Amino acid sequence: MNRIGVFVCHCGINIAGVVDIEAIKKAVASCPGVVFARDYQYMCSEPGQDLFRAACASGEVDGIVVASCSPRLHETTFRRTAADAGFNPYRVEIANIREQCTWVNAVDPQAATIKAIDIIQSVVERTRRNESLVESAIPVTKTALVIGAGIGGMMTALNITGSGYKVYLLDREPSIGGRMAQLSETFPTLDCAQCIFTPRMVEVGQNRDIELRTYCEVEEIAGYVGNFTVKIRHKAAYVDWNKCTGCMMCTEKCPTKVKSEFNMSLADRKAIYTSFPQAVPNKVIIDRENCLYFRKGRCQVCKKTCPLGAVDFEQQDWFEEIQVGAIVAATGYELYDREKIEEYRLGYNEDVVDGITFERLLSASGPTQGKVLRPSDGKVPEDIVFIACVGSRDPENHFPYCSRICCMYTAKHAMLYKHRVPQGQAFVFYMDIRSGGKNYEEFVQRAVEEDDVMYIRGRVSRMYREDGKIVVVGADTLSGLNVEVRADMVVLAMAMRPSRGLEELVKKLKIQTDANGFLAEAHPKLRPVETLSQGIFITGCAQSPKDIPDTVAQSGAAAAKVVELLSKQELSHEPIVAFADEEICSGCGQCEGQCTFDAIELVQRRGNPARGVPDRTVAKVNEILCQGCGACIVTCPSGAMSQKNFRMEQVYSMIESLL
Repeated sequence: MNRIGVFVCHCGINIAGVVDIEAIKKAVASCPGVVFARDYQYMCSEPGQDLFRAACASGEVDGIVVASCSPRLHETTFRRTAADAGFNPYRVEIANIREQCTWVNAVDPQAATIKAIDIIQSVVERTRRNESLVESAIPVTKTALVIGAGIGGMMTALNITGSGYKVYLLDREPSIGGRMAQLSETFPTLDCAQCIFTPRMVEVGQNRDIELRTYCEVEEIAGYVGNFTVKIRHKAAYVDWNKCTGCMMCTEKCPTKVKSEFNMSLADRKAIYTSFPQAVPNKVIIDRENCLYFRKGRCQVCKKTCPLGAVDFEQQDWFEEIQVGAIVAATGYELYDREKIEEYRLGYNEDVVDGITFERLLSASGPTQGKVLRPSDGKVPEDIVFIACVGSRDPENHFPYCSRICCMYTAKHAMLYKHRVPQGQAFVFYMDIRSGGKNYEEFVQRAVEEDDVMYIRGRVSRMYREDGKIVVVGADTLSGLNVEVRADMVVLAMAMRPSRGLEELVKKLKIQTDANGFLAEAHPKLRPVETLSQGIFITGCAQSPKDIPDTVAQSGAAAAKVVELLSKQELSHEPIVAFADEEICSGCGQCEGQCTFDAIELVQRRGNPARGVPDRTVAKVNEILCQGCGACIVTCPSGAMSQKNFRMEQVYSMIESLL
């Protein structure tokens, strides 16, 4: 490839305001293989694209370099235009002279101009050696898997099926619903969570295009975008759900009572149970750890009681394999363990609760039918303290990030407490009020002005028990005074953290997490619901802490991406992938162990015994699975691994052009 065209973009004043465009054009035009160097104010604009398209169609060049902004931003733009003009898109390269040059060298225009010339010359050298690559065609399985059936997963599934595609909706709990099923009211409208949420659960359960896989976990994931094979573990419920009708006769007769996880240990459940009355599917499971039959070999009252013979103590876990074209992770969140907050440990007792526990006290369907009663003695708390940012915004000891919803649900809790206990007093210790959302600030003001909630700006340093009270010690940073409140009850707004078991799921999905363990998006602005693994999307609190409206909106975006993928008859796969030079490969297998996408395998190549050539083991790359990360290349001790259009000779030529 020896006929290279160069376009230099002004990018308004981002580039042209720093460097000498004419000097760049003159210098680049003299580079070996360059047949022209042109400039335009905005190459990404429609007129700029017309100039680019004309050059692609002219036959004048067999390679083009666009000197502009980051390839992450506009490489796809130019390559699509090239393909439309009948030009091989992989003969188009971006020289980043904005982020890597003018933005970081704005104080020295002369040096920036020289640097811009060097960057363009190096990319020209690489482009001269580019191959004309062709994308692979991949068939598409027109079914999706959504992992997690909270509000995010449910809305994603409903949106996908609304476009006519089938969805498997999987959750490790016996029922769909997630955290929202535990809530009382929702801010800022104070709608009953059950009233707005339960109809959605029913809709999911009755949707013919949604196949529920509750009380299940993902065991293995293989394949690639458009063609994933997912192995699902169905956990033994010890009840045949095909027979169970949810009559609950078994739960009435069961003699064993244990603390209910759904009600945050504020109430009891039986050893054979459903999570909550509105559960979907409305099927019972047996708690093996607490069942008398499994513990002591006796009882079986539930089996004797069930009129349909649904109880099966011999049931085992079983596995199912499904084929899907796309996967959405909607795994939700957990609350941080309050016992890890050392400064509050002395104050811990039954009357120090977290936000979800208080939600169950407020809920009309909760263990107290919505009455605010102290867990320790069932009395109405006359003074209650709410502490925000417990574990959040604390990089030295816990989590550095803001959990986003704590300010709002703390205001909601204080407001609802005052509605239930008008004569009571609510105190809120806070760092800052972060009420960014439609009608959110007004909601917080209502709590202060209409419900007399007392906000104290300061952190709580410690708590201790004295004379039946919980003494909360803190400081008011606005007045500079120390504050001591003797409370009947304390509610901690614990930090939101990634859902338990997410680390193992990430390994199976082969996607990334951020520094805090949440699932990482491909780009925070341009690809917020996509991951770097094609065909795998994220939504809701699996990505970061967020409230219900944001989760629902993001779920719609994830569903739209899935529908876009499934609507295609076949997919194109990026051809810039790794490959092995079998003449050099020693078959050591280090690349295979390094590949996180399982794209490399060791294969046998027959030799030629007549010529003394033995059989050999070499590495082979599955181009469909390869994501072009390059990890195998730096791992290979013999230099046999390389990447198309990123070969070592191309890199060396770029370096030599700068020397």
